Amino acid sequence: MKLRLWGCACALLFLPASGWAQDASLDAGLRVARLVAEPADPQLQAGTPLPLTIRALDADGNEVDAQLRVFGQGLSYEDGMVTAPNGGPAALIASVVLPPEADVRPAQLVLRLDVAWPQVTRIDVEPRSTETLYAGTRVRFGADAFFDNGGRHGAPDFSWSTSDASVATVDSRGNVTAHAPGRVSLTAAFDGARGSVELDVPALPASRLSIRGDADRARQGDVVTFSAELTGAGGVVTDAPVDWTVSFQPDDSIHAPGAAGIVRDGKFVGEVPGLYTIMASAGELTARATVDVAPREAVQEIEVHGQGSVSDVHTSDLWIYEGNDGRDYAVTGTWGGAGWAFFWDVTDPANIVKTDSIQLDARTVNDVKVSPDARYAALSREGASDRRNGAVILDLADPAHPVIASTFDTNGVTGGVHNMFATEDHLFALAGGDKYVIIDVTDITNPTFVSEYNHPDSRIHDVWVHDGIAYSSEWGNGVVVVDVGNGRWGGTIENPVFVTNVPYPVGATHAAFPYFQEDTGKFYLFLGDEIMARGGEAWGGAGLGSIPQQGGTPSVTNGYIHIIDFTDPENPVDVARYHATEFGSHNLWVEDDMLYVAYYEGGVRVVDVSGELMGNLATQGREVAVYKAFDPNGYTANAPMAWGPQPYKGNLFFSDFNSGLWSVQVRPKGRPIS
Repeated sequence: MKLRLWGCACALLFLPASGWAQDASLDAGLRVARLVAEPADPQLQAGTPLPLTIRALDADGNEVDAQLRVFGQGLSYEDGMVTAPNGGPAALIASVVLPPEADVRPAQLVLRLDVAWPQVTRIDVEPRSTETLYAGTRVRFGADAFFDNGGRHGAPDFSWSTSDASVATVDSRGNVTAHAPGRVSLTAAFDGARGSVELDVPALPASRLSIRGDADRARQGDVVTFSAELTGAGGVVTDAPVDWTVSFQPDDSIHAPGAAGIVRDGKFVGEVPGLYTIMASAGELTARATVDVAPREAVQEIEVHGQGSVSDVHTSDLWIYEGNDGRDYAVTGTWGGAGWAFFWDVTDPANIVKTDSIQLDARTVNDVKVSPDARYAALSREGASDRRNGAVILDLADPAHPVIASTFDTNGVTGGVHNMFATEDHLFALAGGDKYVIIDVTDITNPTFVSEYNHPDSRIHDVWVHDGIAYSSEWGNGVVVVDVGNGRWGGTIENPVFVTNVPYPVGATHAAFPYFQEDTGKFYLFLGDEIMARGGEAWGGAGLGSIPQQGGTPSVTNGYIHIIDFTDPENPVDVARYHATEFGSHNLWVEDDMLYVAYYEGGVRVVDVSGELMGNLATQGREVAVYKAFDPNGYTANAPMAWGPQPYKGNLFFSDFNSGLWSVQVRPKGRPIS
């Protein structure tokens, strides 16, 4: 039996196709009647690997040497070992890989596990801020639960208590409210263990609270910053905690009061128009300010210009560039399309013309990239018949008719290149989903290995390079940041140096786009999920769900864009998101304070990301335009499935999984004639 591991639910989309059909194990899969696991009822403990074997059997119980694909929900499976980082419900799903022409459902095994946590032996309690707990104020405390081996429990449900309720009380989240000066013990208990800390509560040395803000008017989505000042006989009190709350008076009777504004540490954002009252309090002292929030009026018109139709195979990524002849071109890849890549003249976006095509020995050309100087292009390969994948380098001397200059298929990339990033002299190519390899392409006819970066215990999906820093998207590990020539952390292209890791608990970090915002001086990371399923959602999909078929049922997806303030790389802060429900995010681009995101069946979406960002941008009137590529002649008819966007010379180009290359333009909304 041949086992192929998929590390997350996203892999459901990338099923084997024509490039693997030559493997006899695919035909063997047709004989598989059932899959079995040994042990059949594994008892798994968080953090401890457990041997697990999955066998494919025919109707007579004989083992079959078939290809399997396996992915975990809440666990991983590699080299015959299953591991779960956390306790609780988890699942391991295995299915037989069949030839692409097969018309039967593959045998499948679903193991649903209840992963146990080890016994907790120690609890540490500490404040979550540096503020002083004065009488009449509130400070949040936190706790960490540890096992005997030093590991930490990922989801403890602490029971909180205080020794003297007249001095202080605590709620279920660890928020301690002090009622009077005195001494009190705070305790957190869980799983038979207890941890305590002694607190001295002084009287609040303040008699006045004032609040100041930088604006009393704003638009939906604008962040307004307030500050609170406590003063007393001894002057300004700087270490006292201040509670912030907001109330809302709507402009009409439709919007529900009280649920449309966010205030956090003095920063406020209003989601819908209306009058907001922001209140600061410390003990019995209070202060108020108001902000009148007006409609953002961000919506603009979107005009369709042209389409480069591809209806016989799925379209993957795109790249738009200006050739050395001054004309504009695009290259698009194909998914499960027998290794084709297409080249287009897009000088006139309303008249997209295919100029050439190249077929590689591949199942899928998932990614396409062009160097900034348009000297070369790169095509990624997966599923080659001889199992030697890699990156194919193209000479763009004739941009309308590129030719293959070389192939790089060593240093691990032979296992498959899913994504790449191109600079003028170097190509970053993923190697088998495990690492990225840096290739010198100064001479495109002779690419050479320079270096590589492989983050420990991590699977990689994508990499983007900005200002000598590589941002790699590594699923459950979030984004890994590496100095590959910036120099601030001592890294060079020959010697990449790890900078930091921005983890994200969703576990599906698929793409990262770094962006410097000139107006605020902030540096944001836009992180995109990719989740090819809607389990647990009210709308879970229909029919074939995540397995796209020609003429079949459209795919369903999940996930959204996470926005991290990365201005201080040593202290990244999760500040905002763009979450359009019922759809899932894929590739993205940010330029001139506009977020362009291919939101799969939600179409391509344009979002205003100007100014400081906070909360969910989708509920703040920041959506500028949406276009869904309904095409009756598409691979799956009238099933929009936006894959990747790229703004270019005032136009927005995007690839659609089911219908090819599109060009649209966002225009300011026309004013009515009076």
